[in-house]
Amino acid sequence: MLSYGFMQNAFFVSLFISILCPCIGVFLVLRRYSMIGDTLAHSSLAGITIGLLFNQSPVLGAFIFTSICGALIEFLRKYFKKYTDLILTIVLALSVGTAITIISSGKLHTSADSFMFGSILTVTKTDMIMVAVLSVISVLTLVFLYHQMVYIAYDEEAARVAGVKAGLINYVFFVLVASAISVSIRIVGVLVLSSMIALPVATALQLEKGFKTTLLFSIVFSMIDIMTGLVISYYLNVAPGGFTALVSVFVLIVVMAGKKIYYSTKATSKA
Repeated sequence: MLSYGFMQNAFFVSLFISILCPCIGVFLVLRRYSMIGDTLAHSSLAGITIGLLFNQSPVLGAFIFTSICGALIEFLRKYFKKYTDLILTIVLALSVGTAITIISSGKLHTSADSFMFGSILTVTKTDMIMVAVLSVISVLTLVFLYHQMVYIAYDEEAARVAGVKAGLINYVFFVLVASAISVSIRIVGVLVLSSMIALPVATALQLEKGFKTTLLFSIVFSMIDIMTGLVISYYLNVAPGGFTALVSVFVLIVVMAGKKIYYSTKATSKA
């Protein structure tokens, strides 16, 4: 399997995905922004089609357009404070409308279907370089802003009172979300991308540990999900994105069941 160049490329990209997605996802989940992550994941399709339309990198197109949509969400929060779901509808209308218009125009020289479901055959050397650069920059930014982002994740208003520049950091954060999404679309695909961001974090939260431990285990579960999904999907000859999502759900169920058995056994032993 690893003798094939496209599989080597896929594993390279998957390694970065499995680290970056949960690093971003843990903040999205704690802030109850999972649906925003899903919205931005679907918004990336418009960026992909724009990139293909101008014969540019679809990954770069997805990053730029998704970053703009993330900034738009943060901007609209000021005007629709009590209607977050309405903001997501506006952004989805903009992005999906753009994608459908471009695809239906017949001006694309390349099909965008592989980006919908994910494909290990479409990862190029250029994509690998872009994925590596975006991932490294994103992780370094997260490290630099770690304490402020944790503060905002738990209580944004208190963070503002304490002098944290929450508005600016929120814009930076949505750019990081865009980065995580754009580096993942080749392997995972648009339709199930949000599951790669949220499900490893949901699994790690079942362990009921502190923030840093939860983040660490999110990365561990993410690696298990993505690598397992990639290997098995290769042998089953199915789209890696969809199968990885199934693996993520399965791992979550196993951890939840294990947790329940553990506490049941513990309660029985005390009795």
